[in-house]
Amino acid sequence: MISNKRKIINDPIYGFVTLPDDLVYDLINHPIFQRLRRIKQLGLTNLVYPGALHTRFHHAIGAMYLMTEALQVLKSKGVKITDDETRAATIAILLHDIGHGPFSHALEHTIVKGIHHEDISTMLMDELNKVFNGKLTLAIKIFKNEHPKKFLYQLVSSQLDMDRLDYLNRDSFFTGVTEGVVSSDRIIKMLHVKNGELVIEAKGIYSVENFLISRRLMYWQVYLHKTVLSAEKLLVNILKRAKELSLNGNELFATPALSLFLRNNFSKKEFIKNPELLRQFVLLDDYDIMASVKVWANDKDLILSLLCKNLIDRNLYKIELQNKNFTQAYQNQMLEKVMKKYKLTKKEAGYFVFSESVNNSAYNSSHFQIHILQKNGELIDVAKASDQLNIKMLSKKVTKYFICYPKEI
Repeated sequence: MISNKRKIINDPIYGFVTLPDDLVYDLINHPIFQRLRRIKQLGLTNLVYPGALHTRFHHAIGAMYLMTEALQVLKSKGVKITDDETRAATIAILLHDIGHGPFSHALEHTIVKGIHHEDISTMLMDELNKVFNGKLTLAIKIFKNEHPKKFLYQLVSSQLDMDRLDYLNRDSFFTGVTEGVVSSDRIIKMLHVKNGELVIEAKGIYSVENFLISRRLMYWQVYLHKTVLSAEKLLVNILKRAKELSLNGNELFATPALSLFLRNNFSKKEFIKNPELLRQFVLLDDYDIMASVKVWANDKDLILSLLCKNLIDRNLYKIELQNKNFTQAYQNQMLEKVMKKYKLTKKEAGYFVFSESVNNSAYNSSHFQIHILQKNGELIDVAKASDQLNIKMLSKKVTKYFICYPKEI
């Protein structure tokens, strides 16, 4: 009996999503992809917006759906895209996030250092390519921008890609922050290709303006919300302390995979050289971290146990956010209070008091411009084509500084 692989997934954003072919079905059912069900899209954002419990799995399916829509639109406008390229671009966007570690971006440089999730995604795609007998070769070329049709890569990764179109609407839906809603249908209908690059027809400029404004608002209201930053920094410091103790020979409770990464500092070269590290990495997800945090809350190490109790009880850092850096004198004042209260050294108090910065740039024209295709065939950057002053302002990087310290001091 031949099983039907053209399954339908009921998505809360787009309704019924039909899987485009058998290979996509088999990839989705592979354990490496199924792992994304156990990684939350927005890390600890649910501590601020309780509905933000959706996963990387949701997002990957949504981005795949938008890719199929975009490719259909481009084909209908006479853009030459072969069946093989259609399938490859669809697979490239489907697998673009498989390299994410637990809690998505929150722990990207904590469990493994100097390795971006895109690097691990590429390594995992190479592994899957072996399993599927080279059927992903073209998808990998598109993902790495090594395919001559650059617009296919831009649909996967650019200033206006299917990844961003999906996560803005999806994150807006699950957080309830309506400012993030963008007209993905309208934007996709306005896509075209000129000189081998992805462009937007002039009629779509207002939808693009709305997209850029929505992205900026979502960054300040969701992704860089100060309480979200406070929660994520707390989790980062928990892993940092656990790693410090493990490297010093302390035996901490952890799943075998997590234990391996706590006891070692693996480099990107070691990941490439030793495929076993990749296999161990994909055993990690949100559950490994939270199970450990619950046990560590009763650890004999005061710093680790206090940090873990604070996360479990949602007793997050007090966080101040401003446009200029905090003075060293102010930081020292807070450090001294913590040192005195918990009888810690200055270095140990650094787990409770620290200052950092965050950047928000809704549109970075130095990295793939969004070109508006005029009726006369001319291409103009969206920041110049727009009659809204705030679009030009969105091109500027805004930096904000924050300091974290315990509420009780």
